[in-house]
Parts: sequence; C-alpha cells; structure tokens
Amino acid sequence: MNIYGIIILATLLIDFSLQLLADLLNLRALQDKIPTEFQDTFDPERYQKSQQYLQATTRFGLFTATISLAATLIFWFTGGFNFLDILVRGWKFPELTTGLLYIGLLLLLKMILSLPFTIYDTFVIESRFGFNKTTVATFITDRLKGIILAVLIGGPLLAVILLFLEKTGQLAWLYCWFISTALTLAIQFIAPTWIMPLFNKFTPLAEGPLKEAILNYARSVKFPLENVFVIDGSRRSSKANAFFTGFGKHRRIALFDTLIEQQSTSELVAILAHEIGHYCKKHILKNLLVAIVHMGFMFYLLNLFIGKPPLFAAFYLDQPSIYAGLVLFGLLYSPVEFLLAIILQYISRKYEYEADAFAGQTTGNPESLVSALKKLAANNLSNLSPHPLYVLLHYSHPPLEQRIKALKNSRQ
Repeated sequence: MNIYGIIILATLLIDFSLQLLADLLNLRALQDKIPTEFQDTFDPERYQKSQQYLQATTRFGLFTATISLAATLIFWFTGGFNFLDILVRGWKFPELTTGLLYIGLLLLLKMILSLPFTIYDTFVIESRFGFNKTTVATFITDRLKGIILAVLIGGPLLAVILLFLEKTGQLAWLYCWFISTALTLAIQFIAPTWIMPLFNKFTPLAEGPLKEAILNYARSVKFPLENVFVIDGSRRSSKANAFFTGFGKHRRIALFDTLIEQQSTSELVAILAHEIGHYCKKHILKNLLVAIVHMGFMFYLLNLFIGKPPLFAAFYLDQPSIYAGLVLFGLLYSPVEFLLAIILQYISRKYEYEADAFAGQTTGNPESLVSALKKLAANNLSNLSPHPLYVLLHYSHPPLEQRIKALKNSRQ
C-alpha cells in the first residue's frame, strides 16, 4: 500500500475510533438526576425516556457506522472500484457518459446499503419513541423526489465539472469553482420557492395574535417581513423546529406546525427572533462565503491530485480516469473535511450564542427564549448532559444548559 492508501485508511480508522470514543463517553456522561435547570420541564419519566432514546440512537449509530466502514474496506480491498470501472467501460459509451455512470452507480450502491438502516431508524426507533409520523407512501415519495432532484441538478453539474477537469488543464479548478458557486447562489434563491415545497406544504400563517406579534417584532428590529409560513412538519415527525432560508424576496421563515402547537406566542416570537438574529448578524451570508471559499480550496487541491498515478494504484485501478480520480480524491480529502467540520461547528456554536443574545436583547424577554428552548428539549427528548468530545465532533448548537446560562447572564 502506498502513501495515499495509508493516509486514507488511517483517516477512516481514526475517524471511526474517535466517533466510537465520543459515543461511549457520551453514554457514560448520562446523569441519574434531572439537572436542576430542567426540573420544571422534565419529569422523571420523560427524563428516563430521553436517556433511553440517546442509548438507542447511539447504539444503532455505532452499528451503522461499523457496517459502513466494513463495506467500504471490503469494496476497496477486493478491487470493487476497479471491477466497477471495467464493467462500465465495457458498455462502450463516450468517456463523459462512462464517468457519469460510474459515479452514479457508486452513489446508487451507497444508497442501497444505507436504505435498510434509514427504514429501521424511521419506522422502528423513531416510532418506538413516538416521533415518526411518516407513512410508507411519504417515505418512498421523498426518496424518489430526492433521486430526481439529484439527477436533474447534480447530474448536469457533475457533467460540467468532468468536462472542465478533462479539457481545461491547470485552470480547471477555477472553472469548476465558478460553476459550483453559481449553482450554490442560484439554489439559495430557487430552493425556498421551488424545491422545498416539493417536500412540504408551506401555508401562510393565519391572521391573529401570533402573526400580529411576529410582524410587530420584525418592524421593531427593522427587518422587512411580509409573511411567515407554517410548514407541515407533522407529516413526518412530531419533533418541532423553525428555520430561515433564502435571500431577498425569496427568503422564507417557517415555523413547524408542531412548534406552534407546543409553544406560547411569546416563546414563538423569541424563537423567530433567534432566526432573525442569524440574518441580522450576517451569519447566513458568512456561512455562504465560507462554503464558497471552501469549494475553491477543494477544487484547487483536486486539480493537483486528480491525475496522480499512486492515487489510482492505492485503489487497484488498472486505468486512471478523471471520473475515478474525482471519487478517490473525495476519500483523500476526508482528513481536511474532518478538521474543517470541527472548526465550522465551533463557529456555528458561536453564532448560536450571538443569535440567542440578539433575541434576548431585542425582545427584552430572554425568559421566553429560555422556556422555549426547554420545551423543545423536552419534546425532542434532547440529551441534557452531552460529553465535551461529542459536542466538539457533532454539535452545531451549544449544549442547552450552556445556552440557558449565557442567556441568563445577559440579563445581568
């Protein structure tokens, strides 16, 4: 095995070991007693249920990760990448079509492998704890829509990237970066209006005290808001959420119908104030810029490594190609992706604190956000005592107790 193979194998094993350690430490961090801060929202039965939920999802996640790692290593060391390449080349299509088929078949194999685990997670674990509301028909329809969108949007993008990498030499990374950035920006505008409604129904919030309170708040912070939408999240889960997406006239604030059922008007305003805080603090724009810079860096490295013969030799490929190099670079890039994810999640947690502070200050009522966050934790069976290593690797939001502490300190 050459240096490329050693780096990739080491990354896969280190990543798996770290995730295993974090999961085990997270389970050991579970506390017998309800933290004092949450005794007003968690009764003993719900607290025990939240711990059982964490145990069930963690054990299933470990099982899934083990199978995924084993499948990857078996496919790799039995020459699966080369076998698939020989198979697709045998169909005698043009190089671009061959590349699209090769990558498409790899993605299809990955989807087939993960499908049983997704089904079990949705219809067994989530149902056992009272979350799942997804019907079999909705489940199947969602996946079919996802595949169609991937083919219609991802297919042409992949084809253009392969053409650039093959035809434009040392400047290929710039062309790839430009076209990917253009698509990323376009999706920010079309997703709220055209893509997201394919999966969920968005209904304008009805006239009444809640809408009036939300619009009054938006005016108080000079945030132009024409409407708020209710999303039918209850079609798939009883879990609650809210989100902000898009730019300009295409931006959209949506409250899950389950959230509206669970929270008071002041709590819903506080949640929406948190989402507006992300916008006013320019978190959305900053995240977009980081994503664009990251794409440029990734394409630059791709251009350097995609044609290296040792990369193909590490995966036992007889014949180098642009399309196989693209796949293998994704594995080689995983150490960078791993470290970058830790940094980005740290920044995301910082942004959450800032959005919380914005909501508390502009509503003048941080207690409403505190109570809203507690209700969300209770209804979603959140883990109240995550281990710091697990937070470092997985949390895009700070642990709830730390968020509440920060909000309370902001009042002083």
